Order: sequence, then C-alpha cells, then structure tokens
Amino acid sequence: MLAKIDKKVSFSRSRFFRGIVLPPGGPKTKSGRLADQSGFSGDVVIQNGVWQKGKTIFDVVDDLKEGDVILKGANALDLENKRAAILIADTKSGTIGAALRVVVGKRVRLIIPVGLEKRVSGGIDEAVALMNEPGGEGPRLMPAPGEIFTEIDALELLTGAKAKLVSAGGVCGAEGSMWLAVTGKSSQEKAAEKLIKSIAREPAFSL
Repeated sequence: MLAKIDKKVSFSRSRFFRGIVLPPGGPKTKSGRLADQSGFSGDVVIQNGVWQKGKTIFDVVDDLKEGDVILKGANALDLENKRAAILIADTKSGTIGAALRVVVGKRVRLIIPVGLEKRVSGGIDEAVALMNEPGGEGPRLMPAPGEIFTEIDALELLTGAKAKLVSAGGVCGAEGSMWLAVTGKSSQEKAAEKLIKSIAREPAFSL
C-alpha cells in the first residue's frame, strides 16, 4: 500500500507488530514479554494519500469518520460464517478496542485480513466465552465485526479465479501452509499461479 503512494518510501517490517505469539524456545523480544512494544515504529496511518510516519491508531482514532478504513489482523477465523476474533493481552482491549469505538460509533469500515491458518472450529462465540471466563489465565479473545479477507478473497479480487481450501499443513517450515484448489478461465488460473509463486518464498518474519 505504501509503495502505491510513493515507490521511494522506505518501510521496514522489523519490530512491526503489536502483540506477538512466539514458539516455545524461539526468539525472544527484548523484555521477553508477549506484547513487548520496544522499538515499535508506529502503525501505518495514511491520511489524504500521505503516510503519517510514527503515528499510531491511538493518535488518530478520535478523528476517524465515515469513509475511513481500518485494517486489523486476527487470531481466530470461522471461515464458514466469515467471523473473526482477536487475542487480547491489554486490560483496555488494545488496538481493536480503540478501533471498535469508531467502527460502531462512526461507521468507520473495518477490514480484517486474516490467514487461513487461523481457522478454528466450533464457532467464534464459543471460543470467546471460554477464553474470557472469570478465573482463566492467558490472553482474552474479542470478536471483531469486520469484513473478513483471506487468501481466497485476495486471489479472487486480484485474478478473478475462484479458490477453495482443500488441505493444510506440512513440515520444515510448511506447518502453517495450505493447499488451494484454483479454478477459472485459463488466464485467471495462470494469473493466480504467478501471484502465488511471487510470494511463496517471502522471507520469514524476524524480530
């Protein structure tokens, strides 16, 4: 998105996260905490086509209005019912808590780009009730009433091809992978194949 604004813009993924889930024995944040924000450079806030570098959603949320858009990732996906939920470690509900104030209060549009590896079974409400039960430990879970956007939606939007999740998993770094059956016109299928290959070897995220 930033490249669409200015091809010369310099953006680094390093430390670009809010709360983060790390594997047992994996890399540690500076403080060793799940939601360590040291070194965070700010959210990507775009106003009138200009990146407001260094600003966060908390700086601008009260100025958002109908017609503005918030993109927020998720941790749980009910693919069948197109619903999502977000892990919460902050006692004030984090960035999604701030976002929902204006999503509901001012009709700001919320789009939730979420990977198919986040899918859960049994429904979002059941998971939310379980995670938020008094006396529990660990993060809480908040349902988010936004527009779900997965790899399936991206392929259809960008190439016109239809995609269906048919299997998932693997080893040696492919543990979160999935197989998509892609159908469409020959040109659409080729465009989808080209798109998938262009991102398949994207470097793993690192702290």
